[in-house]
Amino acid sequence: VQLQASGGGLVQAGGSLRLSCAASMSTFANSAAGWFRQAPGKERSFVASISWDGGSRRYPEAVKGRFSITRDNAKNAVYLQMNSLKPEDTGVYYCAAGVGSSLVQTETQVGYWGQGTQVTVSS
Repeated sequence: VQLQASGGGLVQAGGSLRLSCAASMSTFANSAAGWFRQAPGKERSFVASISWDGGSRRYPEAVKGRFSITRDNAKNAVYLQMNSLKPEDTGVYYCAAGVGSSLVQTETQVGYWGQGTQVTVSS
């Protein structure tokens, strides 16, 4: 499975961005999916996850209430709507597909990574 992330950019604090991730194979529709981010000088961290059918979603406290993950299995795609962005949300955002887990919340649950898209939030 190849994952192509897009939608990053430069936005002012308080603004919004919508990230997209397109998968190359239909088997993506049977996989949990998620988003991770890596801030400058920090390790990659979990941002959001969604089950294969969209019935379950998880977020860390840092983004809960501001970010929303959705998916469209007919298009083999997953999205991350980011609202009320803060400078600390800056980083490279990676989409991920899980293998053998109902959600993707840790790197050990990731089977496939996208290439990353840069999100920069200015203060």
